[in-house]
Amino acid sequence: MYIISTKAMLTKARYGGYAVPAFNIHNLETLQVVVETAAELRSPLIVAGTPGTFSYAGTGNIIAIAGDLAKTYNQPLAIHLDHHEDFDDIAQKVQAGIRSAMIDGSHLPFADNVALVKRVADYCHRYDVSVEAELGRLGGQEDDLVVDSKDALYTHPQQAREFVTLTGIDSLAVAIGTAHGLYTATPKLDFERLAEIRSQVDVPLVLHGASGLSTADIRRAIGLGICKVNVATELKIAFSDALKTYLAVHPDASDPRHYMIPAKAAMKEVVRKVINDCGCEGKL
Repeated sequence: MYIISTKAMLTKARYGGYAVPAFNIHNLETLQVVVETAAELRSPLIVAGTPGTFSYAGTGNIIAIAGDLAKTYNQPLAIHLDHHEDFDDIAQKVQAGIRSAMIDGSHLPFADNVALVKRVADYCHRYDVSVEAELGRLGGQEDDLVVDSKDALYTHPQQAREFVTLTGIDSLAVAIGTAHGLYTATPKLDFERLAEIRSQVDVPLVLHGASGLSTADIRRAIGLGICKVNVATELKIAFSDALKTYLAVHPDASDPRHYMIPAKAAMKEVVRKVINDCGCEGKL
């Protein structure tokens, strides 16, 4: 079985003192890069996609390509539903073969968030699917979801304990000062809050919005209980910048088998850096 849930890998990471990277992918080339690089470094791997990604590439296509790459490289991996908000959508993808889901009700009042997340968790656990949820909101943009910085709310430690108890989730995404997209100023993470959350809950913690964070901040967060690190924007920028540069220098290029090579190479360096920052090389 090559497509797995995140539950065992995140539990192992928690007790091993490292984090598992979740890389957002969008197409064949980005899938190839993250799986090949993780296999080379013997790193555990989560391949993540937003609703927009699954609509663009096709759920069946993502599962088939990721599954084939996993077998080719002998690299078990989780295909993760990132920032999904609809129960029926998640249920359909679970039936298609997905084994890891994030249900994002962070925009809802606490009681409504609990009700939605518990419904998803109860359903997913019937099929051995791991469930992540978020308490507090990150600023910035993720797919089509835009959260103004003034609306970003930090996770309350005691409320986090109640949330985990009531919903039965397998991992919790926390808001401690990170944001989706590019940072316009140096982020200041609330590490004291993270330590307090860790003391209150007994499930792996997830850090969203890691693109652009320093190695020191990522490693300090891991030391305080973060077991999964999400990276999206940094990958897209490396890929697209290298592609645009190549096409500018070679305006007559027409073969994607050629002009995708430098884009993949640039993205590969980011994947290597994130795996190093997470301390998960050789942890497969």
